[in-house]
Amino acid sequence: MGDKKLAVLFPGIGYHCDKPLLYYAAKLARAAGHDVRPVPYAGFPEKVRGDGDKLRASLEIAWEQAVEMLADVDWAAWSDVLFIGKSIGTIVASRYALEKGLAVKNVLLTPLADTFPYVRGRAVAFHGTADPWADTGAVAAACREKGIPLHLTEGANHSLETGDVIADVRTLEETMARIDAFIREG
Repeated sequence: MGDKKLAVLFPGIGYHCDKPLLYYAAKLARAAGHDVRPVPYAGFPEKVRGDGDKLRASLEIAWEQAVEMLADVDWAAWSDVLFIGKSIGTIVASRYALEKGLAVKNVLLTPLADTFPYVRGRAVAFHGTADPWADTGAVAAACREKGIPLHLTEGANHSLETGDVIADVRTLEETMARIDAFIREG
């Protein structure tokens, strides 16, 4: 098996792999020796936030596409597997690892509450306290229950942004430093 490392990117509904959190997390994974594989699912309904039926439909769309896109991966060939999820992607990634029986490390970028029942193994989470998609108290409680380190950004939205560009760049830098340390931990 050797020292083969794989990082899989699970984006959000409108937060694709070329947006800052996933783009730089992928660069960090590559720098740490991981092959990087994005899972670019698409075709979601419009105006999902606040609509439980559309969110469930979006989850199934993302799930089915992720299963199809990852069907050819020989998981046993990889000694280190890292899943990096954003929003709905945190649910898909965690569910995939659980259902496939994979031992992975999870980076949970702005996870939704429905992520946590699926999370197993080592994880780190990042959440903005003004995130309209997930309640800070619920995310914090779930992270405490699972023993997941949670990094909060005061006043930040679902992209970990506040509207203050300089502050947002600093948040991005701090977030990437924490992700880098997590990736490089044994």
